[in-house]
Amino acid sequence: MSRSHALENATAYFDDGRFFTDLQRRVALRTESDTGGVPPALAAYLSDELMPRLAAQGFDCRIVPNPDPRGGPFLIARREEDPALPTVLSYGHGDVVSGQEGQWREGLDPWQLRAEGDRLYGRGTADNKGQHTIALGALEAVLAARGGRLGYNLCWLIETGEEAASPGLAAVCAQEREALRADLFIASDGPRVQAGRPTLFLGSRGAVNFTLTLNSRPRGYHSGNWGGVLVNPATRLAHALGTLVDARGRIRVEDLRPPALDEPLRAALRTLQIGGGPDDPALDDGWGEPGLTAAERLVGWNTLEVLALGAGNPQRPVGAIPPQAVAHCQLRFVVGTPWQQLKEIVRAHLDECGFEDIEVAVTLTGAATRLPLDNPWVSWALQSIARSCGQRADLLPNLAGSLPNEIFAGLLGLPTLWVPHSYPACAQHAPNEHLLASVAREGLQIMAGLYWDLGEPGQAPWQAGALKAGAPA
Repeated sequence: MSRSHALENATAYFDDGRFFTDLQRRVALRTESDTGGVPPALAAYLSDELMPRLAAQGFDCRIVPNPDPRGGPFLIARREEDPALPTVLSYGHGDVVSGQEGQWREGLDPWQLRAEGDRLYGRGTADNKGQHTIALGALEAVLAARGGRLGYNLCWLIETGEEAASPGLAAVCAQEREALRADLFIASDGPRVQAGRPTLFLGSRGAVNFTLTLNSRPRGYHSGNWGGVLVNPATRLAHALGTLVDARGRIRVEDLRPPALDEPLRAALRTLQIGGGPDDPALDDGWGEPGLTAAERLVGWNTLEVLALGAGNPQRPVGAIPPQAVAHCQLRFVVGTPWQQLKEIVRAHLDECGFEDIEVAVTLTGAATRLPLDNPWVSWALQSIARSCGQRADLLPNLAGSLPNEIFAGLLGLPTLWVPHSYPACAQHAPNEHLLASVAREGLQIMAGLYWDLGEPGQAPWQAGALKAGAPA
């Protein structure tokens, strides 16, 4: 059979209702991982839902316990046709964020898949159950079209703690390095740039969460009797934040700013349109780094965000000087930023500005990655996607958000290609999460084309010179 047969098989999987049935069953499993526990549904999703399906496709499957008690188990499934053939590593996560029952629109339940027009509602439809269901369905379509062979080896790694910051993922990948041995990484997560156009991204921005705290005294004091003679920690913290990022969102600390955008990067971002969808927020003119386009600010630059501020009791303020104040902040950054030194950089900056009394603590870190734009796998993937859906994909050098891509690109040393099947207004992590049926159907065709083209002799750049991964920041 031919490539067109593989795409027809993938389309039929959607059109005849099998995709809906599979996703319906998977959404119904309450695999929440961000609630502070490890519910039994996480292991059940791997053992009862995914393993039988993968085993039927010729995968050797095993559950790997998580060495970190905060996270659920992992599934490693390897399908080896010939040890001499190259290997693809793919990835997904079976866990979801809290269902947030009672906050969804009337008629919607986070654990029941519901179709309304082009939208498929349910927790995990966009992140990530719907996306790995697309990939697995496309793989079955290609195996059927090729008589049960791919022409390469394939390994799946499914985790169940991504929404809890992937505890144990790095340790398991280091422990299972031989089982995860591969030549290329392809996975689906995150959103497209626009719903109507496919996207290929090559890494992700990194993130460092840090907290600024000022503890001035053990308790509050009357603002009339003591105002003017006692330091107000909220006032000082507000001014300290203003030295880090200005009133228009521009980072003021030179060492937290990224390298200048080079011409290949600017060229890749030149045609990207950010926002403009019916559910997208309007962009704020003049916000962020001046002199850059919206795509350059979002994808190619660093941002420093204040995620939460706390002082006193905002719900019921009283006439008292608060005893302490706290700001939870986040630096999203691109490759080339000295993020490992963030605490020292912020500490030195605050000291220089006279804020020696403010404490700095780093709470969460993740590196930035970006496969070089001239890597042969990039042009290969773009050509394959265009051949499958008739239009060129938007190319993102890196996702604006963050994924654990540094583990695949850095620890495992793989070139990384991400092909997302969600879109920015999918309500990911919020009530009313949904997947667009039209995007899912096209995603099945795209993934079937990629899986098929990987096995075509002489088409994929498997030679050693093409297999250089992007270095993590």
